[in-house]
Amino acid sequence: MSNSSSITQFLLLAFADTQELQLLHFWLFLGIYLAALLGNGLIITAIACDHRLHTPMYFFLLNLAILDLGSISTTVPKTMANSLWDTRAISYWGCAAQLFLITFLMSAEFYLLTVMAYDRYVAICKPLHYGTLLSSRACVHMAAAVWANVSLYALLHTANTFSLPLCQGNVLDQFFCEIPQILKLSCSDTYLREVGLLILSCILAFVCFVFIMLSYVQIFRAVLRVPSEQRRHKAFSTCLPHLAVVSLFLSTVMFAYLKPPSISSSVLDLVVAVLYSVVPPAVNPLIYSMRNQQLKDAIRSLISWTFVKSLRNCKLHPYRCRTGFRSHQFLFGDRDN
Repeated sequence: MSNSSSITQFLLLAFADTQELQLLHFWLFLGIYLAALLGNGLIITAIACDHRLHTPMYFFLLNLAILDLGSISTTVPKTMANSLWDTRAISYWGCAAQLFLITFLMSAEFYLLTVMAYDRYVAICKPLHYGTLLSSRACVHMAAAVWANVSLYALLHTANTFSLPLCQGNVLDQFFCEIPQILKLSCSDTYLREVGLLILSCILAFVCFVFIMLSYVQIFRAVLRVPSEQRRHKAFSTCLPHLAVVSLFLSTVMFAYLKPPSISSSVLDLVVAVLYSVVPPAVNPLIYSMRNQQLKDAIRSLISWTFVKSLRNCKLHPYRCRTGFRSHQFLFGDRDN
């Protein structure tokens, strides 16, 4: 039997037993990770650079993209490195840091989605008060409140979880450190404190869920009363992506933590964990840009500007150009001859 003071590392769940499948997992996760970096990076850059997107809706979307990048960067690089080097180990303090960050980022994302539902509710149901209720200062205060509150929340969960005596070994049945898996290693009734905190968290999450649903009931009632079909389409184009992201996030997280023990298995837990921790950061940028013409135009302008600037730099400094063609003379000719 071991206790928490003697544990120096934890062993994470491996995706495969053979080196070939581990390499396949590495390349698959690398592709997902690069897609998340590209999609969220484009959204962050486009919103930051395009003054037309300096509105409350896009300010919160910017925060969501930052959280998505942080969330996937907390879990995926470590599991890719483990697959590449054929290991399962994560240090004790590395596990604590990972648990803190994943709790912080995923909690912040959920509360931010709640704030974004309020933004859409005010914009559609109370448009005359939008500038007052969601001024620049109010938006910054709401975002800061989300970040500050979940920081304290994640710190409380992390400190409470790692203060428990652990005597059931050091093997975690998941590919990253999460609270339920560490609680399984506890050997005393003190884990009931953390269970109580998790129940309180579920209650708060349920309150946020009810708030989001009530907001969208009011939103759809208001939209269906709009006589103009063009305005209805515009309202739906801003609301449906957010509702899709909320549905994807809530359905996977609630299934992961509330599913009956009778259907629980290592493979199912692994698949569900991938669905709520890895897939959303890569898919969210696509969902938000699919029906949002303003965002698509901003991203298209950003890509065009970057491409034009790179061509201009190549013309000015052909020796610096690395375009993949045979040589810079193929594109611009040799200016010295």
